[in-house]
Amino acid sequence: MSSPETKLDLYDEDVSASESMHGDMTVTSAQQRNSNNPGAPHFNTLDEPIRDTILRDVKAVGVKFYHVLIPKEKNTLLKEWDLWGPLVLCTFMATILQGTSDDMYDGGPEFAQVFVIVWIGALIVTLNSKLLGGNISFFQSVCVLGYCLTPCAIALLLCRIVLLANQTTFLFFLRFLIAATGFGWATYASIIFLGDSQPANRKALAVYPIFLFYFIISWLVISHSNV
Repeated sequence: MSSPETKLDLYDEDVSASESMHGDMTVTSAQQRNSNNPGAPHFNTLDEPIRDTILRDVKAVGVKFYHVLIPKEKNTLLKEWDLWGPLVLCTFMATILQGTSDDMYDGGPEFAQVFVIVWIGALIVTLNSKLLGGNISFFQSVCVLGYCLTPCAIALLLCRIVLLANQTTFLFFLRFLIAATGFGWATYASIIFLGDSQPANRKALAVYPIFLFYFIISWLVISHSNV
């Protein structure tokens, strides 16, 4: 990260768009502190308190969630990727979506099945992107696809709240609208982040698997019920 406030700068004006696509997960305290105080001693994150490291990483994850919900800056998730956010979202969704132990009243897939759908789906979308000539690394693409599950996770939470009431036709359409909004939001955000990494004449081929990926996740959201 480029500052103590964990502000994610996308790229400098002098840096080309292709160079900004190559991210790194490593961050040194020396780079952060010396930007404000050139005379400060050089040391890395191994020498700082664990609390500072954890707080900085948590803030960085929070900033990425913010940029997914308000996708204005295209390469925010690409410059310094991580998989903490996708792991948290996948675990949350798998916990909510998992069915009951009674086969007669199974309300959804098993915990492991959701994990497989999310990670295998992200893997297939990423491989498709690479085969089409996308200038993005494997983990950068998985990071973006994982963080863009945020709208779907929010939709799942809202639908779960709606399910607490006695279900009617109106509430079903309400859940459908919520899931559709999460689907559209997630698809739009991922295209914003990944669109420029694809050749101009192959963007449609890259967007179609992304569309299917979030459609399947959203279908799990809308099909989840108490019975």
